[in-house]
Amino acid sequence: MTDAELRQRALKVVPGGMYGHLNAAIFAPGYPQFFERGEGCRQWDVDGREYIDFMCSWGPVVLGHRHPRVEEAAARQLALGDCLNGPGAVMVELAELLVDTVPSADWAMFSKNGTDATTQALMVARAATGRTKVLMAHGAYHGADPWCTPSLAGTTPNERADLVEFDYNSIESLEAAAATVEGDVAAIIVTPFKHDSFEDQELVEPAFARAARALADRIGAALVIDDVRAGFRIDLRGSWEPYGVRPDLTAWSKAMANGYPIAAVTGTDALRGPAQSLYSTGSFWFSAVAMAAAKATIETLRDTEGIAAMERAGTQLREGLYGQAKAHGFVVNQTGPVTIPWLSFDGDADLSTALYWSDACLRHGVYIHPWHNWFMSAAHTEEDVARALEGTDLAFAETRAHFG
Repeated sequence: MTDAELRQRALKVVPGGMYGHLNAAIFAPGYPQFFERGEGCRQWDVDGREYIDFMCSWGPVVLGHRHPRVEEAAARQLALGDCLNGPGAVMVELAELLVDTVPSADWAMFSKNGTDATTQALMVARAATGRTKVLMAHGAYHGADPWCTPSLAGTTPNERADLVEFDYNSIESLEAAAATVEGDVAAIIVTPFKHDSFEDQELVEPAFARAARALADRIGAALVIDDVRAGFRIDLRGSWEPYGVRPDLTAWSKAMANGYPIAAVTGTDALRGPAQSLYSTGSFWFSAVAMAAAKATIETLRDTEGIAAMERAGTQLREGLYGQAKAHGFVVNQTGPVTIPWLSFDGDADLSTALYWSDACLRHGVYIHPWHNWFMSAAHTEEDVARALEGTDLAFAETRAHFG
């Protein structure tokens, strides 16, 4: 069954044929919608085309597709059971591993996706403080529930009424936002770096990170780091740990289990009681297979220095793309951590150049995205990146020839 045939069938039984951020209809024309399999840092679509994968399933795959250690752990647990009347022993083992790995974590609660985790973290903050308002950076993505989804379709104004926005990396804006709801701030929620779609990424300024921590302490609010996208690709201990800034609560998901569905909230002892008071649950939240996969993923990243491997591959990719762009006469911006990279073309307001280039990359076996950040995995070897750069170089040449 071809991609085109599957799209036609899907139109009859799925709204629009596809929905959400995986909807290929909103990408360049050459993007496939349906995929057959993945292995290491490669994916194959249903039409048999092979790609070196720099989206890593939009972040979850951090060790490479079908990593043996993770798959073995998942298979062992599946042979015992997955969705049972209660969690398996692995839940305790995974919580212990997170507490041992993350300095700001004294406990862990589990769910299934990043939206679960960010929402649950805010519930803990409100339960702890008895307050309602949440300070959030303008344009930041924290999930797809009504309180945070980028689209207003199907939502009501009341579901956004408790959000107060500030500008990322602006201490003045953050302080001003807090002042407008003085005495009623339950939480400050912030991503480890600015990774809004359609915009160049922006690393956090250490002074801003420290100011957010100081403000939360001063006003008695919880500092929540949304590490859903960046977690386990910058620092296993938490993405702001290198700055000496520890949150009260952290939301985790994506790379946590190398593609298996799981999310977590970790928090400090001071918030243990409020966390315990919540009624926040799901029939599939305690499935043991994903927990076994998460434990194996975190241990493998730790034991193999997986983040350092991603940093080497990401640096090689960034340097190679810079040289190619310059050689073909393009001015590009490469932003974000090298493990979570993105490239944009200077002056490309309508994304026409990015769309054409990314489509050309696909034709040469390199899967990247024109307006969303990419992801490295520990499976990207020096040889894999070099092969990918052959494809991107051809794509730059074709893009230059197309635009003149």
